Parts: sequence; structure tokens; C-alpha cells
Amino acid sequence: MRPRLFSLAYRMLGTRADADDVVQDAWLRWQGSDTQAIRSPEAFLVTVATRLSLDRLRQRSVERASYVGWWLPEPLVEVDDHMDEHSPERAAETASEVSYALVWMLQRLAPEERAAFLLREVLDYDYPEIAAVLEKSAAACRQMVHRAGERVRLEQARFNMPAAGQRDLIADFLSAAVRGDRIAMKSLMAEDVRLFADGGGKVNSFLHMLRGAGRIAGVYWSLEHQHPGRVAYRAALVNGEPGILRYVDGVIESIQCFIVEDGRIAEVLIVRNPDKLRGAPPFRI
Repeated sequence: MRPRLFSLAYRMLGTRADADDVVQDAWLRWQGSDTQAIRSPEAFLVTVATRLSLDRLRQRSVERASYVGWWLPEPLVEVDDHMDEHSPERAAETASEVSYALVWMLQRLAPEERAAFLLREVLDYDYPEIAAVLEKSAAACRQMVHRAGERVRLEQARFNMPAAGQRDLIADFLSAAVRGDRIAMKSLMAEDVRLFADGGGKVNSFLHMLRGAGRIAGVYWSLEHQHPGRVAYRAALVNGEPGILRYVDGVIESIQCFIVEDGRIAEVLIVRNPDKLRGAPPFRI
């Protein structure tokens, strides 16, 4: 049950620490309740976790409003084949519909809309159950799920590349980045590719979206030439999908995620905020 609660809270909140806190608080409330009088422990825990997530989102709204630059979710990184398959993080990474692109898109939905969508589409709750959790009418919940579903389906329809092809594309991009090959990188990106970077005001980062294959390939080339021999890349699974870890002087510098459309990289999402890099492994040759 804990992995399921973590997955729900992470999708709602977009950070590991907040999701962990919600899961812990939900279990504490369960342990402090009259468990014998509760007919469905799962329903109780899901309800509590959802409401705690909504409360935390309200608390975070002021922080998000004053956040420096783009806010991106905290990536969940996997590089070790022997990773504990029963950890909450592992469960969330391998669950359906937990791709980084989806988690980021969910953050752009209104909090209750996000909760209603997840309860319906991920946990398969019916509308009266969702209404009970959110303390709304079933009709209102149905409308929220419909609106959220339309936005999600519109986004997902764009990302239609088979998993194997996406893996090969990101591997080719990584190879080109290692070589500092701007021409090769440019050929792997859509002409109007967009780059979003999250430094959180704690490290230097782009405060505005960058657009264009040539410009973004130049960003990778520039970093390599600013720090010759000091930049290293490592392939990783980010939220269960191919991604890249970048190190400078052996220290994690960013976690990079990619959205692929029509066989080319359409969006580059670079997380540089140190608070969101804590799950990244140390550099290994």
C-alpha cells in the first residue's frame, strides 16, 4: 500500500520529500485511528493521502508563485539493475502513466482537478468515491476528470514513438553530447525544440524557455568547451524512461529528461536545482 500512496502523492506534488511526508503522515493517522471501525483501509489511506496532498499544495502555492525561473518536478532516477524492486520509488517509476512528461503536465492542472483525474484514471475510483474524497458532487468530479483527461490525451497523442526507438534516440543524443557534436545533436531535435531548465534560484540557469535546435545544441557545445575534460554524461532511467545525468568535476550538475515527438526530441527538461538532485547517484567511471 505504501508504494501506491507514494505514487499518488508524487504525482500530485512532484517532489520526493513532499510525497514521503504525505505517506508518513497518512500512516500516522491510520495508526492513530480506530482501525477496527474502518471498513476499507485502502480507501481511508487514499482519502487521507489525497487531502494531505491538497493541503500541502495550498501551503506551497506561495513558494511556487515566487519560484525563480521554471519549476520542474523532481525526477526519480534509476541506474542500478539491482535496485530494491519493492521501494516506493521503484514502484512509481515502473507504474503506468508516471512518465516525467506526464508528471510535469499534471502540475499544470488545478490541484483538485489533478486529484480527481488521478483517482479516476490511475486508482480506478468511481465518481461517487471521488466525490467523497474531494467533498464535491459526483457531477463536479466528472467534469473535472473530463477536462483533465482532454488535456492529458492531447499531450500524450503527440508522444507516439515506440519505447525502443525513444531509447535509441536518447542514446544517440547522449553520444553526440559527449563528443560535443553540434551537427549531430541538431539532427536529433525538432527544428522548434524547446528547452526548460530549473535552477530554483540556487544555481545559474536559464530563466526563460530556449527554442531552436541550433541554439540548444550550442548550449551543450558551450558547456563542454567552458569546462574541457571536466564534463561527463551517464545514461539513466528517469521516471522509467531514458534520460541523462550530467556531471561536472564528478559532481552531479543536472538530470535531463526528454519529450519525443515524431521521432525527434521536442522538449528538453533540465533539472539543476540541487534540492532535486539528491536522488542522483555519484559519478562512476
